[in-house]
Amino acid sequence: MNREELSISDLQRHIREMYFEKDAARGIEGTFMWLMEEVGELASALRGDDRENLAEEFADVIAWLTTIANVADVDLNAALVAKYGHGCPGCKRLVCECPDSEKP
Repeated sequence: MNREELSISDLQRHIREMYFEKDAARGIEGTFMWLMEEVGELASALRGDDRENLAEEFADVIAWLTTIANVADVDLNAALVAKYGHGCPGCKRLVCECPDSEKP
């Protein structure tokens, strides 16, 4: 499959098709450890100046997060729409007006 764009739903299905059996066997805990390793690699890439590597590390983090969602049976698109689809979860505005001292 060669694509120019992947929606969140498409990506989740694509990752499931490629890896679900391995991911389910590894489980959430084992998969979470891989995600953390990739987050560390992203942190290192953010300190460097290799843009290609940086892009790859962002992709890896998203892929491993998607993998965990698959194993946990969470629909990422539905979760994102529910939480962020109508604006900031804190102030409910499209452009966040929450105080800087608060999350988000």
